[in-house]
Amino acid sequence: MSNHALPGFESQIVVAPPNHHDIVLTRVLPAPRALVFDAWTDPEHLPHWWGPHGFAGLRCEIDLRVGGHFRLDLRGPDGIDYPCEGTYHEVVRPERIVYSGMMDDRHPCGAGIPPHSLVTVTFTDHAADATRITIHARVASTATDAIVAAGFIAGWRDAFERLSSTLSPR
Repeated sequence: MSNHALPGFESQIVVAPPNHHDIVLTRVLPAPRALVFDAWTDPEHLPHWWGPHGFAGLRCEIDLRVGGHFRLDLRGPDGIDYPCEGTYHEVVRPERIVYSGMMDDRHPCGAGIPPHSLVTVTFTDHAADATRITIHARVASTATDAIVAAGFIAGWRDAFERLSSTLSPR
């Protein structure tokens, strides 16, 4: 697998596939860690930024605890609803969230979580009032190239832009 560079975003997103089962994305956002963590875990905020440009967040349910389930339905510009769901395995506020992706193979990327995957999201302080987010998706098969081709990286690039806009002072 090659490193999938994103023109114009090299300084903002780093894609580092350590092996054929892993995709790692990193982005620095101009907001304190606790605020970024809350935007990631609050059902009132998540639908406003999750997903690529042109997608609208619909129903959002979050049971933020080990063993808890989450679901966010996104409506794409094609009018199709894409479920994004999984189960939490670890929640350490405001440092880390670990969850497994849905077991739905209808779309190789679902709505941002590859099916049959384990995702670790870490939130670390970065400079004054900035947060580094690292998403490490461990895919259960060697479908990493298909997941990338389906828009996983481009979708997260858009979602990070949307999240950054959401967090920016008005």
